[in-house]
Amino acid sequence: MEFKKVMTIGSLVLASTFVLAACGGGNDTKKDSSDSKTSEVAKDSSKEESKEMVKTAGGELKDGTYTLEEKNFDDKGWKVNFSMTVKDGKITKSDYDYLDKDGKKKSEDKAYQKAMSEKTKEKIGPADYIPALNEELVKAQDAASVDVVSGATHSSEAFKNYAQQLVQAAQAGKTDKIEIDNNADLKDGTYSLETKNASNGWTETFEMVVAGGKITESKYDGTNDKGELKSENKEYQENMSKIAKVGPADYFPALNKGLVEKQNPGEVEVVSGATHSSESFKLWAAQLINAAEKGSQDKIVVDNIVMSEKK
Repeated sequence: MEFKKVMTIGSLVLASTFVLAACGGGNDTKKDSSDSKTSEVAKDSSKEESKEMVKTAGGELKDGTYTLEEKNFDDKGWKVNFSMTVKDGKITKSDYDYLDKDGKKKSEDKAYQKAMSEKTKEKIGPADYIPALNEELVKAQDAASVDVVSGATHSSEAFKNYAQQLVQAAQAGKTDKIEIDNNADLKDGTYSLETKNASNGWTETFEMVVAGGKITESKYDGTNDKGELKSENKEYQENMSKIAKVGPADYFPALNKGLVEKQNPGEVEVVSGATHSSESFKLWAAQLINAAEKGSQDKIVVDNIVMSEKK
């Protein structure tokens, strides 16, 4: 069965004379040449020929089997169980699924498959999207580059979040099982995340404050080597807004406000013209929420993968 997929933050940058301005720290582009000042557009509105990409930054994966599981069943009686195998520095197997109290897999539940496929316009269920996500991770070798399966957005976003955490574990060679205390109350504190590797001169920084069990403050932005914030960079704002009709001074505040209002990154609306930054925001916010569920305030440093066009 073919799936209609929605491109998300990690999809490899399509190369042409136009480059993405609204794709978060992993894909934001701001060239030094004067020509680039008028060549930045949102990738969402461009249709360009794909070019071969190569990894230019990001830690290598260490061989081993990395596992993650949710501690708590959801309101329908399922919880995630996820294992990822790395051999010769490559992801060779991804086994993501939901298990019930008897250990049965959602992907093999015929009743669930029938009920969901009848409700979604895409006519798909877990027997379709779960294998698709697993196959996509092995193919992409990068959690952020996995496409969201249309009709299974929630499961796709959960997959990407957990796959990213397993990739981070594999980069560090940590084979201890990751336990997600899903749906637990958020613990008060300040939770922070930053990307290690700059793409086109920008890294991502994210700070989330929890007080009284609620997210009270969200600070997501881009930072360059001068310590300047992308949301305050007037030149970037001007160049991007000329074509995308939106810039970092617009979408960063909107995303941060959305998280505080919704208390759930999955419910934060994607900012039109800044889809990639929006999806990046959701990915990192989900990981910070997992940290807040545990009460772990150690800064998360992501050895993010950066892709560039092969020359």
